[in-house]
Formats: sequence, C-alpha cells, structure tokens
Amino acid sequence: MTTIGNRLQDILAIIHSTISASQYRSTSQSVQLLAVSKAQTSQAIREAYLAGQTMFGENYLQEALDKQVQLNDLAIEWHFIGPIQSNKTQLIAQNFAWVHSVDRLKIAQRLNDARPANLAPLQVCIQVNTSNEVSKSGVSTIELEALAAAIMKMPRLKLRGLMSIPEPSKDYNQQRSQFKQVRECYDALLAQGFAVDTLSIGMSDDYQAAIEEGSTIVRIGSALFGARAYGNKPPAPEVT
Repeated sequence: MTTIGNRLQDILAIIHSTISASQYRSTSQSVQLLAVSKAQTSQAIREAYLAGQTMFGENYLQEALDKQVQLNDLAIEWHFIGPIQSNKTQLIAQNFAWVHSVDRLKIAQRLNDARPANLAPLQVCIQVNTSNEVSKSGVSTIELEALAAAIMKMPRLKLRGLMSIPEPSKDYNQQRSQFKQVRECYDALLAQGFAVDTLSIGMSDDYQAAIEEGSTIVRIGSALFGARAYGNKPPAPEVT
C-alpha cells in the first residue's frame, strides 16, 4: 500500500477509536472522511482513491476543474469547501456534488439558479461564524435561521447542515469548546424543525475533538497527503 494509503487507514482507525471511546455519542453514528486535496497532485488524489477514499474537497475552482478533467475516469464525489465568489457560482453548481461554504443568501440563490435540472439537488452546508466576528467567513448565528429557511425553499439545493472553521488551537479543551458552539447551532436548527444531518467540522489538527462534539464529516488534508507543495507561495484565496 502507498504512503497515502497507510495514512488513510491510520486516520480511519483513529476516527473509529475516537467514536468508540466517546462518552458523548453513539457508536452507531458514522463520521465520513473528506480528503482535502487542494494543492495536491492528481496522482496523489488517484493514490488516495485507489486506497478507498472517494470524497475529495477542493478550495480553488480552476484547480479543481483541472483535476476533474484529469481524473474523470474515477467515480469521485467532489466537494467545494472554499470561499465562493459570485462569478464562480455557475461552474461550482455544475461541477460539484456538495458545497460546504454557503454563507449568504445571494450565493445560495445563484447556486440554486445555476444547478442543472438533470443533476440531483446540490448538497449544501451553511458556513457559520459562531463568534459573530465581521472579519471571519461565515454567517452570524443571528442570521443563521433565516438563511437556512431560505435555502429550504430552493428546489435545486438540499440543506444538509453546518460547516465551521474555528480559530486554530493546540488546546484540546479549547477545540472542544469551539466545536460545541457549532454543535449547539446545529441542535438549535434541529429543534426548530430543520431536517439537517451534517456537521462538517474538524481538520487535521483537531478532528478528534470535533468528533467528540458530533462531527459527521472531518476535512483532512495534510494528515493524509503530507505537507502541501504550493511552490513559492500559496495560491491567492478566492475572496468574496
């Protein structure tokens, strides 16, 4: 098995053991691994796929579209997880199965309008900013319910749940505390009657804490693929 394949099996074992040891969740609750493949080569993605990984998340649209062409012989489920520019919504709606980073009504409406009728509804998560800081991406907790209600009325979108990117922290208790805030937002949506089932929280450095707090999708990049090779500098973010 390749190095990527070995890492994949190690991560899956940690996910399983974390669920099994948790005092706060049922062992019947599944956690899916979304491989974050931004800045990784198509060959690395192919290796992960051949080792059993089928869900891949990309942050940068053009990079993702190029990889989709190169890997079109594989049955990959592509997820868009980066910030969304308004002028990129059509290509995102046409070429991805999931979008994790919907943070405002305008983007949701444009994705809905651009989703081809011959494809299944686009699966979406709302990116929530639990600290309500203007400088951070994500809808505020105050505006969350209204955005969720609007998305539920859009026929070409299916609201699945929430995504969040908390402040990086090496402290496990702090990680848990931040993820708990997201889970409480998710629980509030459930209590209000929204049929959500997805918490997209947790990355390479904090996914065990996220699982403890109810994550159903962990987004793993460097722990699976190793350090990213951006070259001289990382690609410019696709800002809103």
